[in-house]
Amino acid sequence: MLDVICATRLASTEFWARSALGLSLRRLAHESRLKPRIHFDNARGLPAIYNERIDAPDASELLVFIHDDVWLDDHFFFEHVASALNAVDIAGVAGNRRRMPDQPSWAFVSPRFDWDSRANLSGTVCHGAEAFGTPTYFGPVPATCELLDGVLLAARRDALKQRGVRFDERFDFHFYDLDFCRSARQAGFTLATWPIAITHQSRGRAGTPGWEENYIRYLEKWGE
Repeated sequence: MLDVICATRLASTEFWARSALGLSLRRLAHESRLKPRIHFDNARGLPAIYNERIDAPDASELLVFIHDDVWLDDHFFFEHVASALNAVDIAGVAGNRRRMPDQPSWAFVSPRFDWDSRANLSGTVCHGAEAFGTPTYFGPVPATCELLDGVLLAARRDALKQRGVRFDERFDFHFYDLDFCRSARQAGFTLATWPIAITHQSRGRAGTPGWEENYIRYLEKWGE
């Protein structure tokens, strides 16, 4: 079984009627191995929601942490996630093979939002308002990475519990993914991108006041 974990500001009716993830899960309703774990009307930080599912007694073996503005374009979503987690500890759809000091995202290498070179990036993510959007190619997949994009993160629940890896709740909606990746690497986990087809409706909110506050917390935590 696979838990699809999402925190959304939408009410239940709105989520299932108009969100990208809600409509995608309805389309995949025949797949009984997918267990939607949706937190509606959410105002809490993502790490708190994600940690609760890791520790929940009824949690599935496989966990996918995902945003509500993601279309699941992959009709074999379960098979591809399971395949990824048979090969590596934590999987995503886009990432960076290296990590640099003060790096503000998986893709940017400086606070000026300078992109890292293509040689260090991995993944393909489609973008657009509707499913099966325009692909953005970052680099070859699969690839072992140091950092993964938090739009989709997959992990085995038992491995997280055994090694005590959690999402840090001092971060709410920004930098929780970079911090999680660094904590996972510190615990000896392998991270990699994997071929899983999605369309993301957003390109992120880097540079907003909330992002800036979390960036400072992130640098302070890791001594950068």
